[in-house]
Amino acid sequence: MSEPASISSGIAARYATALFEIAKDANAVAALEGDVDKIDAVLKDSADFRDLVASPIYSRDEQSYAIAAIAPRIGIGLMTSNTMRLMATKRRLFALPQLIAQLRALIADYKGEISADVVSARPLSDAQKAKLAAALKANAGKDVKINATVDERLIGGLVVKLGSKMIDTSIRARLSALQNTMKEVG
Repeated sequence: MSEPASISSGIAARYATALFEIAKDANAVAALEGDVDKIDAVLKDSADFRDLVASPIYSRDEQSYAIAAIAPRIGIGLMTSNTMRLMATKRRLFALPQLIAQLRALIADYKGEISADVVSARPLSDAQKAKLAAALKANAGKDVKINATVDERLIGGLVVKLGSKMIDTSIRARLSALQNTMKEVG
């Protein structure tokens, strides 16, 4: 891990732990999970929000006021909003993507779940997700929450990351392996 990524992860871990403990004490872990999903969606969908979070040209006050204005519109709770505003006033808002990842891990651990990142060539149906979750649960021994994304470059198949394991059954990986084998022969 690079040094800036390590610093961001360390900062995010401290804020995530504090926010998670507050939510747990208030019996609001489910609300926190909803907030995390909403913030993650806004980060993925809005270039302006990503700029606000990452750009050093915005002052602490501008970032804090922007978070205060955006939070009710996207429907995040006061606890999460206040944490984000605190991060802005401390010039730590750049660590928001890592905060989301840390919170997801804490919530999954609390719920006895493990997350699986699944990349497919086409969107998975609900039935396919359920079948894949059941197969992964049999392997992992825990409930599995699937974070599905689409990458058409895979051509077909799946790439599944479950904890430290990665299973790549994509056609792209098979073609790449075949290409390497042919280079060794020729």
